[in-house]
Amino acid sequence: MKTWRDNIRQVVPYTPGEQPKEQGVIKLNTNENPYPPSPKVMEAMKNICNLRKYPDPGAVDLVEGIADYHGFSKDEVFVGVGSDDVLAIAFLTFFNGKRPILFPDITYSFYDVWADLFQIPYETKPLDEQFEIHSEDYYGENGGVIFPNPNAPTGALLHIGAVEDIIRHNQDVVVIVDEAYIDFGGETAKELTRKYDNLLVVQTYSKSRSLAGLRIGYAIGNKELIKAMNDVKYSFNSYTMNEPSIVLGTAVIKDEAYFQKTKSQIVETREWFKKEMKKLGFSFADSKANFIFAKHKEAKAKDIFEAAKEEKIYVRYFSKPRIDNYLRITIGTREEMEIFLSFLKKYLA
Repeated sequence: MKTWRDNIRQVVPYTPGEQPKEQGVIKLNTNENPYPPSPKVMEAMKNICNLRKYPDPGAVDLVEGIADYHGFSKDEVFVGVGSDDVLAIAFLTFFNGKRPILFPDITYSFYDVWADLFQIPYETKPLDEQFEIHSEDYYGENGGVIFPNPNAPTGALLHIGAVEDIIRHNQDVVVIVDEAYIDFGGETAKELTRKYDNLLVVQTYSKSRSLAGLRIGYAIGNKELIKAMNDVKYSFNSYTMNEPSIVLGTAVIKDEAYFQKTKSQIVETREWFKKEMKKLGFSFADSKANFIFAKHKEAKAKDIFEAAKEEKIYVRYFSKPRIDNYLRITIGTREEMEIFLSFLKKYLA
C-alpha cells in the first residue's frame, strides 16, 4: 500500500493564459502591455553586476523607490514576485480564522485556489447582472475580504466611496483591495490605508509598467501589516526578489513621463475599441482596465475564440458558469485591435 498518496494535498490549480510559441500571433489573452518598458530599463541593465551573490533580501532600493513614488514610508511597503506572490503571502499571513473570507463569485480565479491550498474557508458573493459589486453584500461577520478593483475578468470599477464602505464595515478583519489594473482608470484606495489600519492595497508592475516578465508586485499598508507579511516571507523564502528585478524595478518607476504616455495610449485605444465593438453587436461592462469582457448578441464566445485562434489571434475564454459566453480581450496596439476587428467583421458577416 502506497499510503504516501493519502498525504498529498489535492487542489485544482490556477490555469494561466496560453503563451504561444509560434511567430506572428496577436496576443490579446493575458493582459500584457503591448508597449515596451521604459528606456530606463535598458539603461539600468549595466548596473546589474551582482549576480554572483544573493540579492538584498529586503530589496531596500526597490521598496524605497516604490515608497517614495507613492508618498509612503519604506515600512509601509512590501514587495514580492509579482502581485500573485504578494497576495499569496497576504492570504497566509492574514486569513487564519475559522470564519470564511469573502470575495466575488466572478473574480480573479487565483483567490479560490489559494483558499483551497491554504485550507482557508471562503464564501463568494454574486455580482449583479451588470457584473458589479454591491458593498452591502460584504457586511456581517467574516474572516477577511478581498476583491479586485477594477474587477477581473469583467473590468468593472467600484467607486472609491463603495470601496471605503466595505472597509468601514469590516474593521475587525483585513481587507485587501487588489489593484492590478487601477492605473487604467479609477481612484486607488492607497490613501485609505492612512485611515484604516486593516487595509492592504496591492499593485503590480506587470500591466501598466510593461514588466510582466520581471515579476514585481507590491503592497501598501500600515507598518504592522507589512511587518507581519515580511515575517511570513522570511519564514518561507528570504530571497524572493532577484537582482535584475530590484535594479530594473527601481529604475523604471522613475520614468513618469513614459508611464503616463503608454498608459494614455492604452486608455485611448480601449475607448475607441469599445465603440467599434458595440457597432458589431457586442455588449460589456464599462471596463476601466486594459481589457474588455464582452459577449455577442448572437455568436457564441467559444466559437469566436476558436476561430480567432485559427487566425493566430489569441483572446481569453473561461468555461465557467455565468461567464461561459464572454471573451476577455486585452487592449493591444491600435494596429492589433484593427486586425482583430477585421477578423470579427468577416466572422460575423
